[in-house]
Amino acid sequence: MKDVKKLPLTFKDPYKNIDIIFHMVDVEKIIIPTIERSISEPHVKRLAESIEKIGFVEPITLLKSTEDDKFEVINGQHRLLAAKILGISSIPAIILPSYIKDYIISLNIEKVPTLRDKAHQAYEIFNAYLKNKPDIKETELEAMVEQAYYITIGIIIEKIKDEKFPGYAFEKVLKKVDLFLDDTLKNAKKEREKRAKVLLEAKDVLNKRYEELGFKNALYKEAIVSKAIQSIYGKHKRNLTDDFYQTFEKLIKTIPSVQVSEEDLEET
Repeated sequence: MKDVKKLPLTFKDPYKNIDIIFHMVDVEKIIIPTIERSISEPHVKRLAESIEKIGFVEPITLLKSTEDDKFEVINGQHRLLAAKILGISSIPAIILPSYIKDYIISLNIEKVPTLRDKAHQAYEIFNAYLKNKPDIKETELEAMVEQAYYITIGIIIEKIKDEKFPGYAFEKVLKKVDLFLDDTLKNAKKEREKRAKVLLEAKDVLNKRYEELGFKNALYKEAIVSKAIQSIYGKHKRNLTDDFYQTFEKLIKTIPSVQVSEEDLEET
């Protein structure tokens, strides 16, 4: 308890020299921001069981909130909820500077984020900057959003509400043709919404072919797209010569005639 009285402790990280605070924080003062991923109830339950066995030994990561006397959790929302279930009133936390929130995709390592998680966070970051700095170029988000196509998929999932969009099936293609735009965010928004519509058209064609081939394993959707790309550009083509729209126009035309085998799935 003597050590607790010395809190908070302030120190600097050994690489960026960032000011970091370690403190015990009241759980009722911690909020989960919209940028965080969706909650996994089974994960919360497992963490609660773990805490019952060994204690709450891993600090969560917080930022000072814009709300008075509040903090936002950016790494550890499941541990926070587990603590509430167990009736824990205060938990150990690392408190970082507020700007770190923009890099949440790189920081959040509580569990490996899915493509859907990354798309959600990219969409939130994009909209936050669109609201406050609409005239900066989208390329300036590159340090905070790992891949530009996360924003496009985020629009599909969050705005259009197509939560079953098979983004994984198109990911290898999107990495090559859906890049950061050298344009302002207010213009980029229109462009990304336009691209989202193209992806939805590609999804419909893909789902139809998937059903026609009688597959039950969703991984075959990625195999269908890969086989179509190979048919268009060649099997070992690393860089595509067409832009986003040209690539997906060809893909949409090719997918309906694609034939896929188990061997193709293994190569995906």
